[in-house]
Amino acid sequence: MEKNPFLFLLCSLIFLQNIYGQVDTITTTQFIKDGETIVSSDGTFELGFFSPGNTSTNRYVGIWYKQISIITPVWVANRISPLTNKSGILKVIQPGLVVLVNDTNATVWSTNSSRTVQNPVAQLLNTGNFVVRDANDQNPENFLWQSFDYPSDTLIASMKLGTDLSIGLERYLSSWKSSDDPAPGEYTYHCDPTGYPQDLMRKGPNVIYRAGPWNGLRWSGAPNMVNNSITSFGLIMNSKEIYYKYELVNKSVVSALVVKSNGNTMRMIWIAKTQGWVNYHSADADDCETYKLCGAYGTCNILSDPLCRCLDKFEPKHPDDWNRADWTSGCVRKRALNCTGDGFLTYTGVKLPDTRFSWFNETMTLDECREVCLRNCSCMGYTNLDIRNGGSGCLLWIGELVDIRQLSQSGQDIYIRMSASDIASAGSNSKGKKTVILAIALPLLFALILLGLGVGLIRCKRKRRADPVVTTRGRLGGYNNKKDNSNQSHHEDFELPLLDLFALTNATDNFSSANKIGEGGFGQVYRGVLEGGQEVAVKRLSETSKQGLHEFKNEVNCIAKLQHRNLVKLLGCCIEGEESMLVYEYLPNKSLDLYIFDEERSALLDWPKRFNIINGIARGLMYLHQDSRLRIIHRDLKASNVLLDIEMNPKISDFGMARSFGGDETGANTRRVVGTYGYMSPEYAVDGIFSTKSDVFSFGVLVLEILCGKKNRRFVHPDHHLNLLGHAYMLHKEGRPLELVDPNLVDSCYISEVVRSIHVGLLCVQQNPEDRPSMSNVIMMLSNEGILPPAKHPGFFTERKVEGVDQFSWSTQTPSSINEVTITLLDAR
Repeated sequence: MEKNPFLFLLCSLIFLQNIYGQVDTITTTQFIKDGETIVSSDGTFELGFFSPGNTSTNRYVGIWYKQISIITPVWVANRISPLTNKSGILKVIQPGLVVLVNDTNATVWSTNSSRTVQNPVAQLLNTGNFVVRDANDQNPENFLWQSFDYPSDTLIASMKLGTDLSIGLERYLSSWKSSDDPAPGEYTYHCDPTGYPQDLMRKGPNVIYRAGPWNGLRWSGAPNMVNNSITSFGLIMNSKEIYYKYELVNKSVVSALVVKSNGNTMRMIWIAKTQGWVNYHSADADDCETYKLCGAYGTCNILSDPLCRCLDKFEPKHPDDWNRADWTSGCVRKRALNCTGDGFLTYTGVKLPDTRFSWFNETMTLDECREVCLRNCSCMGYTNLDIRNGGSGCLLWIGELVDIRQLSQSGQDIYIRMSASDIASAGSNSKGKKTVILAIALPLLFALILLGLGVGLIRCKRKRRADPVVTTRGRLGGYNNKKDNSNQSHHEDFELPLLDLFALTNATDNFSSANKIGEGGFGQVYRGVLEGGQEVAVKRLSETSKQGLHEFKNEVNCIAKLQHRNLVKLLGCCIEGEESMLVYEYLPNKSLDLYIFDEERSALLDWPKRFNIINGIARGLMYLHQDSRLRIIHRDLKASNVLLDIEMNPKISDFGMARSFGGDETGANTRRVVGTYGYMSPEYAVDGIFSTKSDVFSFGVLVLEILCGKKNRRFVHPDHHLNLLGHAYMLHKEGRPLELVDPNLVDSCYISEVVRSIHVGLLCVQQNPEDRPSMSNVIMMLSNEGILPPAKHPGFFTERKVEGVDQFSWSTQTPSSINEVTITLLDAR
């Protein structure tokens, strides 16, 4: 009797389901309803029905990690055609299609294939790929259809990002519209095969980010994305396909590349210990990642100010625009090209330019590449295609070079076409330098020895003097400030320009009251315009300030080397006589508190702006806690210390109270409690214990204030005496969180994002520091659609007797303040 292989497979599936309670395959006779799932054979992935976000009731078919507590869909079938109830059925039909039908048996979504098979089945593989194939044929080449060909917003291991040239199919990622709507949003992420392949992010049709071309090891502009103990990366190019993919070296790691609905593209890793996602790498980590920020032949350096400069031998095309920090017009050569007689200058340590208008050859040497470029008058530059083993291959650019940035490490060399006169001047300068070096080497060495002895003697004498001395760059020597509590001399090296007092006096019109834009514990802040036209904010230490040299130096030390789009940029400082000043970039919209706590101005901040502000503050804090050179705890995060740029993007400021740590240190204990009541965490205000979780608490308070438009300390309610934290927690527990929201947000808010933000804010202000999430987890929670853990009681939320608006009882152990300026408490020793 002849065996029926299809019947045998069906019997096997039923047998396995009876034993294990799960199967990985759908057949023409066995389908799944809403509430049922199939699971890959190794238990990694699960396919079934789900509703996204916290408020949506629409139903979608998706794939997610089975072993992860937070449901994180990595693929969605019916993105643009949701089911409106739980009557959906997913089934396989002849001649080889998977269809999703609703309660009227109408097809909502289906796969497509021009091929047919006798016994079609749909299987969820261990890779997370959902495939349609013949029951008797497991060869991937013969699959009728596969979900890996139609990604959603997530790239997982073994998926291809790129183009199948043989059929013209591009596989790319597209963001969700919002956290509760998986329909394709406006952001897409591509491996663009135009010219030479490179990763691109687009907003609509416009490129907004570029990772650079593949150089054999990594994308040129992503030096940290190299093969490691967790992940291996690769670009595959042949006559049929061009694609990028990654594989997990450590199979126990769960990692995915996700394009969020707000455009954030992150490589995430699941941490089982904390049961949360962490951001391993962000595509657009700083301002220099903005596509073509500096225009043609401009280079962006995140460590310089301004960010954009012209390459050597180039000058701004429109100088007036550059003086206004509009660099988009780019740069032009100081001397025009002539084609005949042109040569090339080497520029080192850069992210290679946009390669969509490029040509490449994998076998040429660098010298051969130079000759090809030299013969083509439209060729503006060339370099090695592959940097491995000393370099090989040829990559050359036709037309202007755009989107160049300076990299602090792992940058590449590029050879840019220049006129013969520029080549000659560069050569003569090089020869001249060698001659000068040979002529003065010995005398200079002798002079340096004498100078060293002289400086040593002078410094010995100056240690016994209290006169302030300022050197030409970044050195504070023998400075004794009367406002400081110490009588010791202080010597500190700052990698920061020292600005002239006379220049700052002129810039601020002699510190005119008309230019005064703020005031805090440090002193007063003035708007100024430097001689070159640059607007700055000058922070001047006042005679009566309770913050002295310690806070001044602390702020310089903490922020001088920090570079992040959500941190205010310190441009320089001035120390002359009794004057101590810090000079920052000027942010015209001033501080966040002027908007959220003002009835008229608060209307200017709709929900998308506020949500962007919340996310920006979170990214800035994550950088301080996790990604910066040192781990930094701010200790005074509040609405008045968040400044807004012209586009209402937030920047954290005021690092006078910050503390930095090295290695794995995450906190400390202090007898000198500093901060602002209403934002300080319980363990810090009461016991002087601070950590990154102290900043998380302050962030949670700030989130609730942004949502509510009311100050935590000044919040009053006619029905109870809870503060803002307690009020928010009560509404959350009673299922009425939207009653917390500022009325100005009603018309513009996405309910699911608002509810999620309230929940995240409450998680951040929990009483126990261990219960609070890290800032990397906060970012994931804000941008993810998974289930959040329940929030426990917040710190400092209990009822208190309120006799006036300004009274506020934090703790019987901690003195209170009648205003909201930064305070310092000193315990007796």
